[in-house]
Amino acid sequence: MAVASRTITAPRSLLVAQYAIKVLRILLASEAGICRLFDPNSYDASTSTSIGVRYLRSSATGFVRHDLVSTHSEVSVSIKPDLFGMDKQRVLLLGATGETGSSILKGLLDFGKFEVEALVRPSSAQKPDVKKLVEKGVQIRIADTSGPVDDLVPVLSGVDIFITAISGTSQLAQINIATAAKKAGVKRFVPCCFATICPPGGVMALRDDKEEVNNHIKKLFLPYTFIDIGFWYQFSIPILPSGRTDYAVPPGGTNSIHGDGEAPNLLTDLRDIGKFVAHIVDDKRTLNKSVFGWGDLLTENQIYSLLEELSGEKLDRQIVSIKDIEAEVAQATELITKEPDNVQNFIMMYSAQYNYSKYVRQDNTPEYARYLGYLDARELYPDFTPKSFRDFLVELLDGKMVRPYSSRGYA
Repeated sequence: MAVASRTITAPRSLLVAQYAIKVLRILLASEAGICRLFDPNSYDASTSTSIGVRYLRSSATGFVRHDLVSTHSEVSVSIKPDLFGMDKQRVLLLGATGETGSSILKGLLDFGKFEVEALVRPSSAQKPDVKKLVEKGVQIRIADTSGPVDDLVPVLSGVDIFITAISGTSQLAQINIATAAKKAGVKRFVPCCFATICPPGGVMALRDDKEEVNNHIKKLFLPYTFIDIGFWYQFSIPILPSGRTDYAVPPGGTNSIHGDGEAPNLLTDLRDIGKFVAHIVDDKRTLNKSVFGWGDLLTENQIYSLLEELSGEKLDRQIVSIKDIEAEVAQATELITKEPDNVQNFIMMYSAQYNYSKYVRQDNTPEYARYLGYLDARELYPDFTPKSFRDFLVELLDGKMVRPYSSRGYA
């Protein structure tokens, strides 16, 4: 589609603002399509030397941006393509119906600065959760992410930011997607990190899978942002004797204190993950960087004391020694060797290795994150205040929480 450019000259005077607006009205009346005014600049003829008005006209190829600017003695109107409509970045999210993905989707939509779309597999296209996305106005792209790279490239075309939020057992599937994203010209790739701080190389198998993906991204020279968020509040809930927290405690939850209970850990409300992600991917400073978001830094002893204070109940504590943690890791690893196709064995191993990293090595801290080269999202965005763990517990005791994975399981 050919895009025109026009220049209209007029004398500079106290009436130039009115003249410019009149020109704009003529354009609005003459151009085909539906026009929307936005971002008008304020104008004071006694002090200003320029005015500007911008509007959008829908077209067959997307949106066309019109800039009308008056400087000194000339009013000029330029018409040029703007395929992203109101300068919004297009974000494509894989895993939008999962726990982490749902938080990310909400965070992006609420942020209001993105055109958000969801990538779903053909087998999921007719599922109720996907239909709910459509009802929210989210456009759907359908593709087999495990298929040939060249088949994925057109599906990723036109995407500024690609975010994945897939299951822990599917991490390596992102290698194929990243290769396609590079060919499609994606401007920022955000793989599924969203976990605790941990170094690569034998501490956690899940982290090593994530790092394999991250290294592949770097090998491709694909622009990226890696985001970690600590451990969820929702997985850090002790069980009260009265049963008041039972409705929100994940299956198999116990009142375990690991070691002496004094290991500090970064924690985040699941509902705040998407808010962090929206801020981070909108920020040029985070391109080709690792960033960690967090809501609170607490030890297990502090968590238990806080819940006792708010509930008025005394909590039981089951001490798990460092030797016990190490034995759990060894046992889970052995089970995987015997039954490598059993997903539950992997989940058991991930859990044991999380405990080893968090409570024995004490990796999941701001100090270690900064040592590994992460930027601190709390420092980058001081105006955003995530929910504190205390406030989370108040909601929990009021019966306002929802148990994670209550409708879909962990695998």
